[in-house]
Amino acid sequence: MALAPARISMPAEAKKGEIVEIKALVRHVMETGYRTDNRGQPIPRDIIKSFTVTYAGEEVFGMELNPGVSANPYVIFTTVATETGELVFTWTDQKGAATVERKLLAVVG
Repeated sequence: MALAPARISMPAEAKKGEIVEIKALVRHVMETGYRTDNRGQPIPRDIIKSFTVTYAGEEVFGMELNPGVSANPYVIFTTVATETGELVFTWTDQKGAATVERKLLAVVG
């Protein structure tokens, strides 16, 4: 299953040194491979394997996901506003397909 566009909530700007809360959600079934369909056939495993975020080229958040993670993974994390830069959010599934979203954080003061 191709990854759907993600939803990201974060401020567009922050003061230098401010802690910024970032919320990210990607729509995905996260099928474990352990369930069966209505005919008793196994439903193939289909999960997101990793989620990483870089800020101004440096990784600020990363996680590995497993079949125990629910559908439509929702993640909240924080980072410190150090400079104006782009945050790049990358979700990669078990087949290597990726969804990439970009957001700019403007640092003032």
